[in-house]
Amino acid sequence: MDWFGAYSWINMRYLLQGLLVTIQVSVISIILSFIIGAVLGVVRYSKIKYVSAIVGFIIDLVRNLPLLLIIFFTYFGLPTFGIRLDIMVAAITALTVFESAMCAEIFRSGIKAVSPGQMEAARANGMTYVQAMFHVVFPQAMKLMIPPLLSQFVSLVKDTSLATIIVLPEMLYHAQNIYGQNTNYLIPIFVALAGMYWVVCFSLSLLAKFFDKRMSA
Repeated sequence: MDWFGAYSWINMRYLLQGLLVTIQVSVISIILSFIIGAVLGVVRYSKIKYVSAIVGFIIDLVRNLPLLLIIFFTYFGLPTFGIRLDIMVAAITALTVFESAMCAEIFRSGIKAVSPGQMEAARANGMTYVQAMFHVVFPQAMKLMIPPLLSQFVSLVKDTSLATIIVLPEMLYHAQNIYGQNTNYLIPIFVALAGMYWVVCFSLSLLAKFFDKRMSA
């Protein structure tokens, strides 16, 4: 093992470039999947005739598909339908589709855990269903949803490594290029890679704790 050679400035800069791509893809996917997942979760919970059933079927279908298959289909399958996506756009799309389905179930479960009396009281005070959902029920549900959402978003960050299969220039792809040139770099680069993933995921947990405290105040 060549620790000093592996941690040269050129290699570390190259690995950090991959980290930047990982962060970009993760942040965009987290924001999109949070928004889409919230909407889908509310629709499924609300039991709108036909619509909720269709949304529920799609959510269950996506949740039970391997993420790798969705990534493959997004990048290699969509072009057969005339839709060609850039590598990064394809990765973000695949991650967003998969994570939105997972988040939708978290939102549905969180909303369901709130006492039905909260909705009834809000409606009795003149609020519409949408107003009651987002001003009364949703804030209470968010306190319950923070831990599972955090866990799901941490998984999303790690799942970006699967996009190396479509040559997304993220951390793992860059790491493979580095130790591919010198096998003595394998363990040192894996250690550096683990450290970078830990920093990103731990930062997410700190952010979640911050929001949890703000909501509990």
